[in-house]
Amino acid sequence: MRKPAAAKPAKKVKARLAEPAMDVAVGRRIRDLRRVRQFSLETVAARTDLSIGFLSQIERGLSSPSLRVLATLADVLGVGIAALFGASPSSDGASDQVVTRELQRPELKLWRTGVSKQLLSPASAENRLNLFLVHLEPGGSTGDELYTHDGEEAGLVLEGEMMLTVDSETWSLKRGDSFRFASRRPHRFSNPAQDAKAVVLWVNCVTAAG
Repeated sequence: MRKPAAAKPAKKVKARLAEPAMDVAVGRRIRDLRRVRQFSLETVAARTDLSIGFLSQIERGLSSPSLRVLATLADVLGVGIAALFGASPSSDGASDQVVTRELQRPELKLWRTGVSKQLLSPASAENRLNLFLVHLEPGGSTGDELYTHDGEEAGLVLEGEMMLTVDSETWSLKRGDSFRFASRRPHRFSNPAQDAKAVVLWVNCVTAAG
């Protein structure tokens, strides 16, 4: 009679173990991109205003970075944030992927902040235009601090409500509302609801190098 009660803790343990594995995958991707560009940790630290120790923890999967930190790292590494997902682009060997199947979507889950991003467009470090499905858990946000990065972005709220701040102005966006702004404008976003998730179709376009 007591077996059902004993089964509950097992679910929590399993869920918690799954999240750090994602931190490891993202950390390895950041490390690989840094090494390909022949940047030292010191160089990246100087260009991002992040400590060498913190960067080392991210690369080893010991720390879960915020979306703001990932956007900053992507800028320094000269890629869009989609390149940090830890996915292997063109797993079938093709250099010109066109389609991404639903079950093949790479996902970046920032579990400490309640934000997750599914990459809908084919994964490639060379892509300048990327399409995401952003999930905001109740109370989830990018943090209190505004951040900037390269490019331009736009989106459409599919479910729930999102608070979007750009510069000094804040908007409440609900299902059917859309937006667009230059990513160099300081911004942040959050889900103000405490009992409902928000889902946003999000586009990021990174300025071409050079």
